[in-house]
Amino acid sequence: MAAAPVHFTDAAVTVVVSPASHLSPPGWVGIVTIGDAAIATAPDEHTAGAVRRALGGLPVTAVTDPQLIGARLPLAGVLGPATLAYCDAARFRPIAGATAADPADLRPLLDRVPGDEAAEAGLDAITSPAFVVRDGPAVVAAAGYEIWPGGVAHLSVLTDPAHRGRGLARTVAAAAVTAALDAALLPQWRARPEPSRRVARALGFQELGAQLSIDHSTATTSLPRR
Repeated sequence: MAAAPVHFTDAAVTVVVSPASHLSPPGWVGIVTIGDAAIATAPDEHTAGAVRRALGGLPVTAVTDPQLIGARLPLAGVLGPATLAYCDAARFRPIAGATAADPADLRPLLDRVPGDEAAEAGLDAITSPAFVVRDGPAVVAAAGYEIWPGGVAHLSVLTDPAHRGRGLARTVAAAAVTAALDAALLPQWRARPEPSRRVARALGFQELGAQLSIDHSTATTSLPRR
């Protein structure tokens, strides 16, 4: 995903130049921590140098804190931070109740939720079947995953706002996790809101890292601060 050779090490935050990185929006800096190690990608060497200086000396737990980074580095935009959680078969707590569906069946659900929530869920990008709960013929909750490099199944989960609080996110997510584990993939859950993190923990996911994207350019950006 970094689109450049980079490795997590315990020594320090590793910053590399990678204009094609998928860890952040184009032209931004992407920072990812896993355990006690961190990597960052920058769009050019000038930005990479500024990031190295800003992150140098910070503990790994602080390099995805936008307030701490903003005190050291001028920021034009921020996305995140989001937690990264993972689950294996030994920790997984399955739950039944979802059925498989064609991803095309998700369009009415995506049209009913706010655009930013639909974009955050990422159901348009799933490469797995969709796993859904219906209210009559209508899909009211859905989940699936996109296969990422290294055998990672990146989970996408979305529930109709009118049907939240009923445990439907856990039901559809469990079906997607089951499919990922059956395919010998590592389920990954990326989340910012606490309700999403609670669903992941209920299924057995363990939070092992975090992700933050920052814009160090002097130009203004139309992307939201969130």
